[in-house]
Amino acid sequence: MSTTGVTPGLPSPALAPRLRDALLAGAFTADGLLERLGAPAYAALARGETVPALRATAGDGVLDTLVRLFLLQRPVAYERALAALPLLEECLADGWVVRDDADGGVRATVDVRPFGGPEEQDWFIVSDLGCAVGGAGGAGGQTEEVVLGVGGASTTLAGITVRTPVATALDLGTGSGIQALHAAQHAVRVTATDLNPRALRFTRLTLALSGAPEADLREGSLFEPVGDDTYDLIVSNPPFVISPGARLTYRDGGMGGDDLCRSLVQQAGERLNDGGYAQFLANWQHVEGEEWQERLRSWVPRGCDAWIVQREVQDVTQYAELWLRDSGDHHGDPVRYARRYEEWLDEFESRRTTAVGFGWITLRKSGADRPSILVEEWPHPVEQPLGDAVRAHFARQDYLRTRDDAALLADRFTLVPEVSQEQVGLPGEEHPEHVVLRQNRGMRRATEVDTVGAGFAGACDGTLTAGRLLDAIAQLIDEDPVLLRDRTPDAIRRLVEEGFLEPVPTDAHDHDQVATD
Repeated sequence: MSTTGVTPGLPSPALAPRLRDALLAGAFTADGLLERLGAPAYAALARGETVPALRATAGDGVLDTLVRLFLLQRPVAYERALAALPLLEECLADGWVVRDDADGGVRATVDVRPFGGPEEQDWFIVSDLGCAVGGAGGAGGQTEEVVLGVGGASTTLAGITVRTPVATALDLGTGSGIQALHAAQHAVRVTATDLNPRALRFTRLTLALSGAPEADLREGSLFEPVGDDTYDLIVSNPPFVISPGARLTYRDGGMGGDDLCRSLVQQAGERLNDGGYAQFLANWQHVEGEEWQERLRSWVPRGCDAWIVQREVQDVTQYAELWLRDSGDHHGDPVRYARRYEEWLDEFESRRTTAVGFGWITLRKSGADRPSILVEEWPHPVEQPLGDAVRAHFARQDYLRTRDDAALLADRFTLVPEVSQEQVGLPGEEHPEHVVLRQNRGMRRATEVDTVGAGFAGACDGTLTAGRLLDAIAQLIDEDPVLLRDRTPDAIRRLVEEGFLEPVPTDAHDHDQVATD
């Protein structure tokens, strides 16, 4: 395979603080790029298309030069580069750029992509040449140890991660370091591991150029580099691709089927501190004669609650074609492409795999005797970031575990903000056929309720207990309040579990006051 795009030697991080200052001075930031390139050209970069950006940076301004040099990887005349980057000679000495023998100019040795942090920080993600634009959109023409930049999977994981302050965090399979960079904002100590030693060097560059604290970098596979250490947060965008071989380190786990993702999830429980979270992206097999939900339930370690969301499913042909394109095989010899396609299909057939699912897995170390394990399919649009929604989901499971029906009716609830109600029915009809509650934030769930459920949810403002609200509704609809109290707790429980209703914390005095409800 061609070595195009992989840098044999990587820059020294020693110059990173001063280089960062120079890049910021030249407005080489996410905001600066958007303003200079315009929205269409900026969006095209995420798709791996560089022509619009090249046209937009045809001038000789400082930002034009920095974009062409570090983001688009075009050779730049020495004098032009020096005007944009006064410490050019030091960059040459430290290996950030090299002289281009073809025209006497200079060119970058690594990709540097500006990235806006969650609190408007100016970060820079460093990766192999040809891998910043479009992120993890493909590794055609790269070696097996290529280190990619930021792609959709990376930003998805960063968005769903719970961001509460923690003492220790582990980024397993760090790649170019984007998850470690996020974790450094709310963890006292960050450990980052990778099987690929080049990835660890890129992570060090990403952290240094972004002005973040150094991480504890360890080489090795899965949890092997950390031994028996435990963490408050574990995140991983692992090499989850289910493939017939381990051609590309960043994507192919080298284990059969979905064993790598299964091993990662099963081993995470004993590496988590009490109350800690482990959050992963993963692929899993849909196996003939087996429910995929039960397959994933079997992965969850003891003592952990879990929330597993399947976001997408592809049949085996779609899946094989996706990753053959990723590795550039579709551009090569047709005979070799067909042979590799056959290898993928043979692998799936041998494992009775009919499709492959992709999604998110979150574990929380609860130690509960009755763990909450939710496995669901949710292909619908969501609103990122979802970290707060993930944390709230597990808090609701903790609450519901402690509430029987009587306790539930003695509690007060509020309707979560930005929930709307939709009524479906024929024009002029007195009663709607369906009443739907819809979340406009987070997971953007929708759930159908009856008129009692709709009335109950609409009246939840935290002032009356659930039992008293049902009594009032019973009087309005002329129903036996005892029967209504009897049949409604399951519906209340579902509205709480799905995040439509939020319990109101009560003190001991409040409990005494409503104990007779």
